[in-house]
Amino acid sequence: MTLADHAFPAWAATPVATRAAALDRLADLIERDRETLMAICVQEARKTIPDALAEVREAVDFCRYYAAEARAKLVTTALPGPTGERNELSLHGRGVFACIAPWNFPLAIFLGQVSAALVAGNCVIAKPAPQTPRIAAAAVALAHEAGIPADVLHLVTGGGEVGDALVRDPRIAGVAFTGSTATARRIARALLDDESRPLVPLIAETGGINAMIVDSTALTEQVVQDVVTSAFRSAGQRCSALRLLLVQEDVAERTIAMLQGAMDTLVVGDPADPATDVGPVIDRAAFDRLESYAQGQKSRWLHRIKAPATGDFVAPTIIRLHSIAALDQEWFGPLLHVVTWPAGTLPEVIGAVNALGYGLTMGLHSRIAAVAQAVAAAAHVGNLYINRSMIGAVVGSQPFGGEGRSGTGFKAGGPHYLLRFVHERVVSTDTTSAGGNASLLSIEDVAGL
Repeated sequence: MTLADHAFPAWAATPVATRAAALDRLADLIERDRETLMAICVQEARKTIPDALAEVREAVDFCRYYAAEARAKLVTTALPGPTGERNELSLHGRGVFACIAPWNFPLAIFLGQVSAALVAGNCVIAKPAPQTPRIAAAAVALAHEAGIPADVLHLVTGGGEVGDALVRDPRIAGVAFTGSTATARRIARALLDDESRPLVPLIAETGGINAMIVDSTALTEQVVQDVVTSAFRSAGQRCSALRLLLVQEDVAERTIAMLQGAMDTLVVGDPADPATDVGPVIDRAAFDRLESYAQGQKSRWLHRIKAPATGDFVAPTIIRLHSIAALDQEWFGPLLHVVTWPAGTLPEVIGAVNALGYGLTMGLHSRIAAVAQAVAAAAHVGNLYINRSMIGAVVGSQPFGGEGRSGTGFKAGGPHYLLRFVHERVVSTDTTSAGGNASLLSIEDVAGL
């Protein structure tokens, strides 16, 4: 912490172009080491090969996108004012940022947070999840190779006690966090406990009870494909993953029957096997929690496929619920809940989803444009996906982040994200004090100032 704090003034004074160039070099190095990084993701984070490849590509996208955004946005802006006055707005790094990343995207989200903070002129202490330290260490080593000074970017590893000590340090000028809503609340309280420390930003992206609404006009084949992708890819371990399928009663039987058949084609197994569709969950603790819940819901199962008997494999499962409100927490795995709704009650359905208090992602399948417009207007979610899957947000095209219990904003991978990492400062100058000749203000005085 002391090293980062001391390194901040020099790094903040480093030109934006220099900081952005380092991110571009980092992106090149990630591409150079793509296969090595993919292998670590498969071995350590238990990702399938397609997911590992997508992870590396997203990390590259974050680096290049934030580099381009910094060049365009982190510039001094002249503001309007009366004749004889000059007003300029400039953006400056805040200090030392704590970046606390999750295990489900241990390279992409990790580097997304870190690269944004760095290019904005901050030093960074980066803490990966305790399940995935190796991929974080590899990423930090590449960042140093790309030209980020070692004192500017530090890696710390450990569990919750390390993260707690980090965010409570009064020298921390901001926190970027991705994880559970409960942990985000603890961080927010910790940042306010010390009355003597400055007020600092918490940039939090948390979970969600993500729903997909399907009406009677939807194309069943497309619905099923998108449900399988959204609910079961990555073993359901995505913040954006589908948790609650809401199907209009008129098409529920047909949709569920086709979904059951599609699930039966999924291969659950070793993530290093190219044939695998669904790998294990992250660790034994996650397996125990998910499996205990699933077994407790056994009387409500509509379908469950086979999974290997050994290892932390949670079998993809459909669970019927009697109401939307019955799902009162996020289950971070391949468990899909289904509720049906009668025609004519779409506003009530949207209201019930909003009432859950989360607002990360939502899906809609309908061929009626007015329905899409109504859902877009009424749904309190950060990302609404219409007639497509609900996962795989693209950096720069689909900025990602929620509202309510699902996050604080601004959206990662979007045009406003970097602004959360900077101070805004305005300088207003009366140019008439130099006889109306503003150029005189640039002359150094005899004191050598």
